[in-house]
Amino acid sequence: MPKNQLDQETSPYLLQHADNPVHWHAWGSEALSEAKATGKPILLSVGYAACHWCHVMAHESFEDPETARWMNDLFVNIKVDREERPDIDQLYMAALHQLGEQGGWPLTMFLTPAGEPFWGGTYFPPTARYGRPGFVDVLKEVSRLFHEEPDKIEQNREALTQRLSHAAASAGQLSPDIVPAIAGKLVEMFDPVNGGLKGPPKFPQGPILDLIWRTGLATGETRYFDTVEHTLSRIARGGIYDHLGGGFARYSVDERWLVPHFEKMLYDNAQLIDLIATAWLRSGNPLFRTRIEETVAWLEREMIAKGGAFATSLDADSEGEEGRFYVWDKADIDTLLREDAAFFCAAYDVTLGGNFEGRTNLNRLNDPFPLNEEDETRLAKARTVLFEARAPRIRPDRDDKILADWNGMMIAALARTAVTFDHPDWLNRAVNAYRFVSDSMSRAGRLGHAYRDGKMTWPGFATDYAAMATAALALSDATGQRQYLDDAITFADLLETWHLSDDGTYRLAASDAEDVIIRMRSGVDETTPNPNGTAANLLIRLYHRTGETRFIERADRLLSAFASDAAQNPVGHASLLSALSLRTQGTQIVIIGDPDDSGTKALISAANCVPDPNRTLVVLSPEAELPEHHPATGKIKIDGRATAYVCRGETCSLPITDPAHVQKYVLSPQQQSA
Repeated sequence: MPKNQLDQETSPYLLQHADNPVHWHAWGSEALSEAKATGKPILLSVGYAACHWCHVMAHESFEDPETARWMNDLFVNIKVDREERPDIDQLYMAALHQLGEQGGWPLTMFLTPAGEPFWGGTYFPPTARYGRPGFVDVLKEVSRLFHEEPDKIEQNREALTQRLSHAAASAGQLSPDIVPAIAGKLVEMFDPVNGGLKGPPKFPQGPILDLIWRTGLATGETRYFDTVEHTLSRIARGGIYDHLGGGFARYSVDERWLVPHFEKMLYDNAQLIDLIATAWLRSGNPLFRTRIEETVAWLEREMIAKGGAFATSLDADSEGEEGRFYVWDKADIDTLLREDAAFFCAAYDVTLGGNFEGRTNLNRLNDPFPLNEEDETRLAKARTVLFEARAPRIRPDRDDKILADWNGMMIAALARTAVTFDHPDWLNRAVNAYRFVSDSMSRAGRLGHAYRDGKMTWPGFATDYAAMATAALALSDATGQRQYLDDAITFADLLETWHLSDDGTYRLAASDAEDVIIRMRSGVDETTPNPNGTAANLLIRLYHRTGETRFIERADRLLSAFASDAAQNPVGHASLLSALSLRTQGTQIVIIGDPDDSGTKALISAANCVPDPNRTLVVLSPEAELPEHHPATGKIKIDGRATAYVCRGETCSLPITDPAHVQKYVLSPQQQSA
């Protein structure tokens, strides 16, 4: 008789369900074979370790023996960690969207024994409430329809499979004018008081903020910068930020950034570190620098996995309650802080009634930052007292698996931020993580996707190659070492070899993937930038660095293939539109000089302090020559002096020897040409 088989897995999410009375299988040929042999439909449940509502459904249904009996009798039950198998998640989430549902996790899908979707939903309560049917009622009715009305099942199956299989790109041409047009509309959709897109819930929306920022650079209009900086300021002061331990939660359930779902995800923090560092370069806002330093400290303290790479997430729940680890009673704060309690409570919104289910989630939404130096020092001491008092609490679980793509995002963010703030220890941390992923998570010259306890999910996905290539390029910029540039080229070529689709886009799963019925392609950003958008940005930068035309041809192919999709859904394709901005507005800062010369170092430092994500840094020794097809070839002179040129398209600036002039030439809409 089948039994729960998840105790053989390494995914922390799957292991959370290893003691369920449900006869869970992990995704794979064995589970699919059993479904075909028994003729039972498949119940697919997809979630992740830090997901609050996944825990709720588990406690209510999957731990209940009676519910489990119905599941075991009627279905072959498969549990998937969406972070470990994003290809499975993307396929069946797309099927749910085709059914007209918004989507989310837990994802609950019903499949034929061959793995083809025919119906589904997200969270189902144990009994009918709030317009949602009870889970056992759903199980019984789906099973009845499958066996007694197969025509209805077949109709749904055929329609869904057809739509998913024929989701091909429609080639076209994107006008550069679409970027400011869309960004202008986006700014109007932003909350002028609270920042972020209007209304709850509020997500950081990293790709959208990045697109708006780049539009500010292209147009010179400060409203774009102001929109991003205001949003980042509200996030940094809100309850979505852990004011004692550092790090950002995934999103806020309200419109003020006050109350989050408390899980902390590696990818959110990577994107926010990068965005906030760029905003700090422009504004010098001390809040931004403080949040970056505190968040990197959290990363180093709590998120380093065995081997030196970064863990995936921290759970939202502890002791069965969401946010329990993070929230406070006023009486406890009064006791701990004594004479400083009233001052701290006024600054951090601590009241008797609380702001989260009768308790307080710390925030500074109503308090200016910074106060004077004396007051901020006083608050910092109080935070230390509370941080130490919080430490003995039962901590949220950590998902310590290592994901190549999420690590790539954090490695790139740390490498860039380390240079911005002159933190060589941060750069060393990025290098250590990079080495683990590139060395320990590879097989037969290819990347794996997830790693834990010596086991690896392999082969990797398009996201892994795009993110790790971007990380390698960031390390190349930060260290000046050629090997990282070579690695970026290798990863880009592996992406082309194993993930290229007939329409010129990249599919998430590799061409030799054996256990997924449809290899999905999409240009739509999710909680992370889409791999096609990330790849397009990467390929343009590789062209700027190397002059190899194959890279710009691939980037143009991607932008053309997704032109129709992006025109119809520009907000969802923000990372691809950012690539279009880089393609049309990108800047190459070419610096010629001895890398050990103080003048060269000063120019490099100045280039790295330009708040422009559309810039690419190219450093050449005095003896070097630009490749034949490099955009700056023939437009600059290499004469041995430490000299910089700022190039856009076919135009380069006059020689720059004063580091103070580098930023002026990059950010000025008008340049003198050579």
